[in-house]
Amino acid sequence: MNKTPVALAEVSTSAGSPSAELPFDGVISTSTDFLPSQVAVSFDVPALPVDTLSEMYRQALLIRQVEEFLLQAAEQGKIGGAMHTAIGHEANAVGAAAALNPDDYLTCTYRGHHHGLAHGMDVGRAIAEVLGRADGFAGGKGGSMHFVAPEHGMMGSNGIVAAQVPHAAGLALASQIRDEGRVAITFFGDGALFQGVMHETFNMASKWKLPVIFYCENNRYSEMTPTWRTSSVGEFYLFARAYGMESVQIDGNDAEIVHAAVTEAAARARAGDGPTFIEGITYRLAGHMAGDLETYRSAEEIEEQRRHDPVLVLRNRLLERGASEADIEKIDTAVAETVAEAVAFAEASPWPDPTEAYTDVYRT
Repeated sequence: MNKTPVALAEVSTSAGSPSAELPFDGVISTSTDFLPSQVAVSFDVPALPVDTLSEMYRQALLIRQVEEFLLQAAEQGKIGGAMHTAIGHEANAVGAAAALNPDDYLTCTYRGHHHGLAHGMDVGRAIAEVLGRADGFAGGKGGSMHFVAPEHGMMGSNGIVAAQVPHAAGLALASQIRDEGRVAITFFGDGALFQGVMHETFNMASKWKLPVIFYCENNRYSEMTPTWRTSSVGEFYLFARAYGMESVQIDGNDAEIVHAAVTEAAARARAGDGPTFIEGITYRLAGHMAGDLETYRSAEEIEEQRRHDPVLVLRNRLLERGASEADIEKIDTAVAETVAEAVAFAEASPWPDPTEAYTDVYRT
């Protein structure tokens, strides 16, 4: 990967990220009006076959429609507890999943539905888990914030900011000791970067050359606070190099680019060359959580970022590569049917028996 920043973009002084208030100059990917295509690093991105792009589009659209249902269900009071969607983040999940092996490890944040679904979780059981039903992957006990499915490499999402990162390093260390050739990837938000455990993990992973990929889904908001207000660092991918780690900043809304970056990072990890830090520039098109009033950002800002919607990017890429509108319509229809069937399954799933509250508490 090219370590030299190229094609640097100018940062505007629009409301929401005035450069005059920032303690640094130049390109600022922490800015909320920075677009995913304005990344600072260029590298080769091989063109993927249309069949692969079609499957990525199917997965991204599936994730989008599942999360739109979940958001509506949460706002109607059908989901207990907090529920966070990754609407707008889909390319980070589907691009990475397509680049990894089925037995590789994955950990992620409480905003992790997209990762679980991209790695093969059954849609009906995934929705049932969020609804708290018995047919969910964890019997309804994990809910939205604690997706787990080891059979799909999904070793758990986590409600504690950054807690999943050392877990991934531990999985990578186990793979290294056992000489399994398995890679661990961990996804986290920009707000996690300033947790102490991140830095301890970065240092150990680099020192021990662990086969782990650190993937920052930089949507420029730490919950409701824009990252430019809290970070003394303007470019997170450069920040990671202080640990002697290979790093790259990419368009996280382009699944083909994500695939290329993760493919290269995984190859390095399997070759014993250590970890890679990937900063995927993306944007959260829905609120931080269900019920978020979103008073901290403007409708104009959201609309501008919506023009770079990852589902739309994939759809347009397919058309550019020769797919027809009819081909895409078939995918759209199939996805709508799949989601409808999954929702019906999940809503028909029974509530857990009350005695289940006393199981899985201790291991004997």
